[in-house]
Amino acid sequence: MQSCQVCGNDIDSRVVLCPFCGSRQECDEGQNRRASGSGFHQKTVNLEQGLPTVEEALHRLQQEITTARLEQIRLLTLIHGYGSTGKGGAIRRECRKTLEYLLSRGEIKVVVHGEKFSRRRGLVKELLRRFPPLASHPHLNMQNRGITLVQLF
Repeated sequence: MQSCQVCGNDIDSRVVLCPFCGSRQECDEGQNRRASGSGFHQKTVNLEQGLPTVEEALHRLQQEITTARLEQIRLLTLIHGYGSTGKGGAIRRECRKTLEYLLSRGEIKVVVHGEKFSRRRGLVKELLRRFPPLASHPHLNMQNRGITLVQLF
């Protein structure tokens, strides 16, 4: 395993195309792989991994945003889950509150909730225009209430 140089997600070192962002991986000196081309920097973060408490998930959210900025990641796909009650879980609710707060303070550029991540929405159309590889995102048009996309500055 190693990281895609475009989106930062862990990928098998033998793949030619990153399954997350679609960027072509090129061999560089045998073992190292470098992404080429698109300039599309996207990362998927599973905030539910390890069954964290709400506080742990929010701390990880803040860490991932900070790290993404340092790594010049432009888009984050946050997997916060929907919760087992059928009404939306606490991690989802608190992550979205935090993101709305960061958006209101101008610390992040765009927030798109998974259920609104559709080609027909104006905001998503603009994201697709700016980041064409986003058209192959596995959650596009899926109305997935367990994810949120965030565009960073």
